[in-house]
Amino acid sequence: MTLFRLDASIMPATSASRALGDLVEQEWLDAHPGSAVVRRDVAADPIPSTAWTDAVTAGFTPAELLTDAQREALALRTRLADELIDADAILLTVPLYNYGVSQHAKLWFDLAYTDPRIDPQGTALRGKPATLVTVLGGNYDVGTPKEGWDHSTGWLRRVLEDVWGLDLTVVTRPFTLVGVNPALDAFTDTAAQLRTAAEDAARDAGRSLAAAKP
Repeated sequence: MTLFRLDASIMPATSASRALGDLVEQEWLDAHPGSAVVRRDVAADPIPSTAWTDAVTAGFTPAELLTDAQREALALRTRLADELIDADAILLTVPLYNYGVSQHAKLWFDLAYTDPRIDPQGTALRGKPATLVTVLGGNYDVGTPKEGWDHSTGWLRRVLEDVWGLDLTVVTRPFTLVGVNPALDAFTDTAAQLRTAAEDAARDAGRSLAAAKP
């Protein structure tokens, strides 16, 4: 059994998303001792910013005219897709940054998406079990002053569920900046409750991920 794990936090030592991801991973490993975890840290080892353009333009370029950059982009996109296709389960930890999708995660998706096995007509990922862990510095739920400011989670759900067809579970932890940003001190108790709930949800998601049939 193989778990593919992607991390996108730029601050690994204090990352709330990685900490929740660790809980998911541990539950999966407890159920599948000795199994492999294939890791890709797109913050520490980012996808080159030009790779998506090179891969796309390579599709309109005769093989004998491909540049070295285009060949490298095609080889990388194949590795990215292989990691997903070869895995029995998928774990993604992607924090909200500046109210939007992490640029590192977006570059990863864009390049992998050019592989014909997982493009709009591809079926290689349909039904594969996956967990998305996402964390938010504030709280953008319905009824909050900044309702609708989270432009990451909805996009991620759309591309992972509707485009790739993953059997997706989402674990969310809001208010991770409570204790960091003094303006949020009034929400200390609420943040603590939300953290506990997210940790419980992560463990549940890990058990479900481990029990799912690939």
